[in-house]
Amino acid sequence: MIFKRKVYDQLLEWKEKFSRRYAVMLEGPRRVGKSTIAEEFARRHFRSYIRIDFADITPERIKAIFSSLATPDLLFLQLQADTGIQLYPGESVIIFDEIQRAPPVRQAIKYLVADGRYSYIETGSLISIRQNIRNIVIPSEEYFISVNPLDFEEFLLATGNQAYGILRELYHRNKPVGSQTNTKLMRDLRLYMAVGGMPQAVESYIGKNNFVEIDRIKRSILDLYEQDFYRIDKSGILAKMFTSIPSQLGHNKKRFVLSQASGKRTTAKDLERFSELVDSKTVQVSYDTADPGIALGSTARPDSYKVYLSDTGLFTSLLFSSADQTSSQIYSKLLSDKLSANLGYLYENAAAQMITASGNKLFHHTWKKEGSTHHHEIDFLIQAGTKIVPIEIKSSSINSHSSITAFSLKYPGRILSQYLFSQKDVSHRETLLCKPLWMLPFVLEELGQAEITGR
Repeated sequence: MIFKRKVYDQLLEWKEKFSRRYAVMLEGPRRVGKSTIAEEFARRHFRSYIRIDFADITPERIKAIFSSLATPDLLFLQLQADTGIQLYPGESVIIFDEIQRAPPVRQAIKYLVADGRYSYIETGSLISIRQNIRNIVIPSEEYFISVNPLDFEEFLLATGNQAYGILRELYHRNKPVGSQTNTKLMRDLRLYMAVGGMPQAVESYIGKNNFVEIDRIKRSILDLYEQDFYRIDKSGILAKMFTSIPSQLGHNKKRFVLSQASGKRTTAKDLERFSELVDSKTVQVSYDTADPGIALGSTARPDSYKVYLSDTGLFTSLLFSSADQTSSQIYSKLLSDKLSANLGYLYENAAAQMITASGNKLFHHTWKKEGSTHHHEIDFLIQAGTKIVPIEIKSSSINSHSSITAFSLKYPGRILSQYLFSQKDVSHRETLLCKPLWMLPFVLEELGQAEITGR
């Protein structure tokens, strides 16, 4: 099933402006749709294409095919003969799928691009892992595009919901939308949180399968990730880091603690393992910025961070991983907002995915309360021109917001606006703007414009 994805616009820009100088690299976690996107784009926008899937070719076969990399004429003739597909100079593209499995081919991209006859699309998972690049020179002729799970808008379009434009209009009215309307729209968002944006899970939902089947698909993806992690790290600590994410968020941790995942004192090897986890693109990291200002990244604490899953649907399945399967009853309660546990961190993970999908990096801020051992925490900080925007996420009540109030008093000259997102309808508490979480993408759109104009 082919879904409308925003990444196609980025690929069009690459084709029109950069394809003669760069191969495009679609990077992202496994099962996020990179191969499908590459092939569909090639089908639509090139006269012909050849796709080479290195996941299905033995190392010996790869070596046999690409032994003639130094003589492109012979290589292109072999590819056309093997596939029966004709290549046309200036009008054809070659797709190197899962290219991290063929490091010498990736290294040769430099020469293939310089040859100039054809365009090249690469796809890769775990492409930055040291084992995959140890003995090669990474080409500078690569144009990187991140492929993420479907965002909220893409999910609605995929499931036949055409109301996203209406949602944007409701946001710009800057008035309450009404209890009944807001309840329905929050349920749509919780559906996205339950299914997530992995194409296989979305396709299963569209096919009217029940949530037990959707959960089975998501768990198979989680199992695949864990197998990748065990392949990289035989100790299993890397896999434990990944699976500990929901529990660490759920226990109101101010930061991700490596030793809690590994069960021992943190070593240099553990830091390397964590770097590999980040490289896998299966997670998103929010760094605690020590002095929130015009350049959030410049004061980010490298040893203080929170970790989220890149996909909210996978997070939901991992959250309930203690059961053999996430039952239909649990999903039903999630959709109707009747889960008894405090699931603020589930909404927080969904917000992190929305922020990342908007092109923003994740930052937060913690500081000690005066005269106390406890801390204030701002869930997310967004850069908007020369100002910053603090964001707090609540799963239910909006009456308690001491941290964001304290933040506004501490940094009054730095703040453009401040938001509290929850399931409640539009309101405000003096200068604090309260919005339902389904409005977050539209706030991010608006802040993106502020960043462009330098407001």
